[in-house]
Amino acid sequence: MGGFFGAAAKRDCISDVFFGVDYHSHLGMRRGGMAAYDEKIGLQRELHNIENSPFRTKFEHVFEDMFGTSAIGCISDTDPQPLLIRSSLGTFAISTIGIINNTKELIDRYLSISGGHFDSMTGGAVNTTELVAALISQKNDFVEGIRYAQDSIEGTASILILCDDGSIIAARDKVGRIPVLVGKSDDGYCVSFESFAYKKLGYNDEKELGPGEIVRITADSLEQLTPPGEEMKICAFLWSYYGYSTSNYEGRNVEVMRNKNGEIMAENDRKNGLLKDIDYVGGVPDSGTPHAIGYANKSGIPFARPFIKYTPTWQRSFTPAKQSDRSKVAKMKQIPVHELIRGKNLLFVDDSFVRGTQLKETVDFLYDNGAKSVHMRSACPPVMYGCKYLNFTRGTDDMELIARRVIMELEGEEGANHIEEYSDGSTERGKALRRTICEKFKFSSLEFQSLEGVIKAIGLPKCKLCTYCWNGKG
Repeated sequence: MGGFFGAAAKRDCISDVFFGVDYHSHLGMRRGGMAAYDEKIGLQRELHNIENSPFRTKFEHVFEDMFGTSAIGCISDTDPQPLLIRSSLGTFAISTIGIINNTKELIDRYLSISGGHFDSMTGGAVNTTELVAALISQKNDFVEGIRYAQDSIEGTASILILCDDGSIIAARDKVGRIPVLVGKSDDGYCVSFESFAYKKLGYNDEKELGPGEIVRITADSLEQLTPPGEEMKICAFLWSYYGYSTSNYEGRNVEVMRNKNGEIMAENDRKNGLLKDIDYVGGVPDSGTPHAIGYANKSGIPFARPFIKYTPTWQRSFTPAKQSDRSKVAKMKQIPVHELIRGKNLLFVDDSFVRGTQLKETVDFLYDNGAKSVHMRSACPPVMYGCKYLNFTRGTDDMELIARRVIMELEGEEGANHIEEYSDGSTERGKALRRTICEKFKFSSLEFQSLEGVIKAIGLPKCKLCTYCWNGKG
């Protein structure tokens, strides 16, 4: 995945952009970068690998090395960025968020008509942000170029451009799968993925870009360059998992959604008689916790934290490239509270079940520490499809997903024709899926939030949400 932040002010804004980008660290852990514009110096840029050190550690010296009244920065799980580009449109810095699924086709087309070239990375790959910049530069101005790039890309691309006059152009992706918000202060304007990032810096909500909308900000102005489109497909998984709890998207707060989501799951379990003999409700930390709080409040079962993640020195569990390393780090971070585990019937809520590898380690850990039973709830439906619109999961093969693997075991290729039934816990296929996963993971019971429950918790019309990872409908 990834996130970006930019600001244009009547003063040096490096501090704002440094902290604004740092507040997006939950969205990516591979690359970090900043670019700035100063009237005397011009455009500057700095990039770092942040896989083993957080953004703020690698960029803590930036206040001495970089100056500017406008700047942009990003956290990325993909290629290094922002990039500095010199083209017929001038010199500019550019960052992107999203994924391009037709990269080879776009590269071949560009090379055949331009006679140009790309900087080749290891293995011959091309930096996707450079590809976006090349597409934009084929047109006569930035607006025309951005619209051409977004029309050409199969996938998603939100774009942030720092121009050589100090202005910043921001474009939300064509159907608004990810958010782009504008904040305003007495000194200028900013652009951000996460709303809380600028509120902590003294900016107030000014505007949330609509799908495909393009704006330009300076220290003194916010100018709409392209109006928003009517179709929206914002990612519903933002609220369930990777969005930050304090953020608002389309006016819906993440923490509030997660609490409500948990309440809906508890109400469903109560109707189905599944709340008997549970001693404590807990969340699989961290993103499962607010769902679990909502579940506990609605069910009347005490909320507890039977194990705590030790985070002061351990890196985030999904940082290492190898699954075995990620699982080991996740296991090392789990510190048990024996008094809340030994002899207890525990119900845990996780944000989602994707591959299931780390969750098995967690359940084994709970039984090893004396749990009597472990019941599991997923705060979203079974993940049935690898996301093809965003880059928040590493795997692209559907058979990496635990639900799809189990369906293949149960019914072979024919099972793919009955995904909707397997998602529904009231059907025979749905019951078989849950029963088989319980056997594999030693769950005492398992249930998933329904698609209707997730949509109700978010509070937006179904037609405005992308639910591809659950039902294949983007």
